[in-house]
Amino acid sequence: MTTLTIDGRTVQPADVLAVVRPDANGTRAEVALEAGARERLTAARDYIDANFMTDDAPLMYSFNTGVGLFKDQRVRMADMQEYQRRTVYAHATGVGEPFDPEVVRATMLLRANAFASNYSGPRVAVVERLLACLNAGLVPVIPQKGSVGASGDLAPLAHLAGAICGFSEAEMMVDGRRMPAREALAQAGLAPEFPLEAKDASALINGSTVSLALGVLALEDAKALLKHADIALSLSLECMRCETKAFDPRLHAARPHQGQAATARNVLRLLEGSLRCTESARHTIFPDEARAPGTAPAPRVQDVYSLRCAPQVHGPVREALAYIGGIIGTEINSATDNPLIFDDEQGGYACISGGHFHGQYVAQAMDLLSIAVTDLGSISERRLFRLIDPTLSYGLPRNLLAGKKGLNTGFATVQCTLSALVMENRSLSSPGSVDSIPGKSNAEDHVSNSTWCGRKARTIVENAEQIVAGELLMAAQALSLVADVARDHPIGKGTQAALAAIREVLPPALDGDRWYHTEMVDALALLRSGAVVKAVEAAIGDLE
Repeated sequence: MTTLTIDGRTVQPADVLAVVRPDANGTRAEVALEAGARERLTAARDYIDANFMTDDAPLMYSFNTGVGLFKDQRVRMADMQEYQRRTVYAHATGVGEPFDPEVVRATMLLRANAFASNYSGPRVAVVERLLACLNAGLVPVIPQKGSVGASGDLAPLAHLAGAICGFSEAEMMVDGRRMPAREALAQAGLAPEFPLEAKDASALINGSTVSLALGVLALEDAKALLKHADIALSLSLECMRCETKAFDPRLHAARPHQGQAATARNVLRLLEGSLRCTESARHTIFPDEARAPGTAPAPRVQDVYSLRCAPQVHGPVREALAYIGGIIGTEINSATDNPLIFDDEQGGYACISGGHFHGQYVAQAMDLLSIAVTDLGSISERRLFRLIDPTLSYGLPRNLLAGKKGLNTGFATVQCTLSALVMENRSLSSPGSVDSIPGKSNAEDHVSNSTWCGRKARTIVENAEQIVAGELLMAAQALSLVADVARDHPIGKGTQAALAAIREVLPPALDGDRWYHTEMVDALALLRSGAVVKAVEAAIGDLE
């Protein structure tokens, strides 16, 4: 088992995935606090306790005061533990179904890493409690709805805080079972109750960390999806014996956007060695092609936009994800609390109030991701739609049907389902970051809506995964249906590797209709496993 050491500065998105998702052996990375970070946190907290935590100390927001509009109300030291408890209670207002364990585990890691940066001022024991729960496989039950993304994700993080502290009302998931948090903690060998001291509650709940967790997962899944989309595109090109001139590097040098050029290069590498995308292959009459034997096909000249313009659509998605990666990478190693403390390099610490809890960076990044991935799914659906219509696919069997017509229907309703996902994504891709409702007596007069932006972005990616998985499924079916008639025109080295990987999981439907739901579930699982990309990259090298 590997261990990720966090210091608040060096965690990468891939590290988050290693902690939240099991590897091929079914294990997840554990997390430990770096020794230097522990020393810095301890030194800062010792100073805070000595200088801020007395009844005659200057007012320091959330260290020795109330929060929000009660910022000028001192909380006496004798009441401090009770104040921490009540602060968590007051903010644990989430509703709806709980977040899935991946989001919660990512949130726990990212909150601990933010603390490790040593700007928030919690006790080291709080960081270690978070990590102990994370490493023990405890998943706090956090309702999905209730955060506006400023002051951070208050409601969901309060549910997290209540769970790790063993509040009687809080719950946790353990191996898929929902139970009282105290019971889960005791089963894991942890103290069932964990009292909070001054500043601990504010540090735990004040930050856009749930939004960030959603963003990291959506981004990493979208990046993996983009490789699959290039593979699915290439398989569809083979199915319809398309022109490849649209991927010529000279063409893309004339409009030198890096993203579209990368997609074009991927396609040409996938198609390397293909005789299917040639004029010679187009002379072969496919099963439902409306052409008399012995007649030549009409010159193809150029293909429709969903095929020919794919680099110009996949490319902007690629560049959008690169931009979003910069935002998310910075946010992972940022302090998102308020106020923050700073070493004055003279043996003391300064306390400065600001707005780092505001989730607008994540919100706008997730809106951009939503738009980009929606379009990626949309163009994929347009390609797979062509596969079921022989007048658009140049003669592939109607509905990709291999059995008796009439008795069987084929893949037509598979396309309908995927088009429904496209429409859902188009509705969800409406920007959420422009929607702001003031709260807290107008003290919070602009909010980011980042949690909703992250939630819908993740849904959009999940839908797009199913759409692209559908294109892989249907393109593989099409290639199997014409394998005999097109045997003299083999497909490319990369596309052949992709087809072989698909066929290891999804056999062709050659005997008529079957329970296509199973096919779609298995296709999605195959895509998420990464097996198709691994097979392709083993054959032709890494895709861009």
